[in-house]
Amino acid sequence: MNTNNNLYTIIYTTVIVVVVAALLAFVSQSLKSKQEANEKAETIAQMLAAARYDFKSELDKMSNSDKLDMYAAEIERAFLIDLQGNEVRDLGTDRDAIEVFSPKDLKRINYNIKGGANATGEALLPVFWFRNGSVVVPIYGAGLWGPIWGYISFQGGTPTIGGAYFDHESETAGLGAKIKDDLSFQLQFEGEQADFSQANVFEIVKGGAPKEADGKSVVDNKIDAITGATMTSQGLDAAIDTWLAAYAPYFNAEEVVL
Repeated sequence: MNTNNNLYTIIYTTVIVVVVAALLAFVSQSLKSKQEANEKAETIAQMLAAARYDFKSELDKMSNSDKLDMYAAEIERAFLIDLQGNEVRDLGTDRDAIEVFSPKDLKRINYNIKGGANATGEALLPVFWFRNGSVVVPIYGAGLWGPIWGYISFQGGTPTIGGAYFDHESETAGLGAKIKDDLSFQLQFEGEQADFSQANVFEIVKGGAPKEADGKSVVDNKIDAITGATMTSQGLDAAIDTWLAAYAPYFNAEEVVL
């Protein structure tokens, strides 16, 4: 065959593209189970960090198997609720059937909470009760450059926040990325209150919330925004308000007890 004509070039290029695509598909399928295992373990570590079993940096030192073991040992109940606060499905606590929610799952739920053209069905919200009395719920929203998400724990079903952990896909290092990297930002949430009677359940305030002598905000449901990261702070504030407002009927119910 004449290797200088156009037909040869087209055939050669097509074969290369097909072979490369097949190899990429094979590698992707081969690694899928490992990727899913890593994603599940990472999600569990984030929830355990929010529930204050340990700091995320320490949990990251554990193997995937150890994270699953810890979750299985410490989870009391896990279930889905509807937007009226009613429990609709048990998620189970068996180690081999742990069901958690990745960022892509939270994205779908976020669409359903808001409704509209992107809704894919009824909004069902996950709730995780741990043996230390922490009730962990997720949040999801949009930062400056991409999605942001995380987990907030409440003490025994009360409005008092026990801990929080946040993550992001592509926020600016040293600025918006501080929602994940700056432990002092996350620690501000501890001991603050979520006001489930208001539309703005919690507020991240630019310029700083007024403080008492003990460092806690005068208004219990406000904390300091990240300096220089206005859009990320606003995005996180909106995500927290949207999701906690959706959880309000559940937390306002008198029967929310461990």
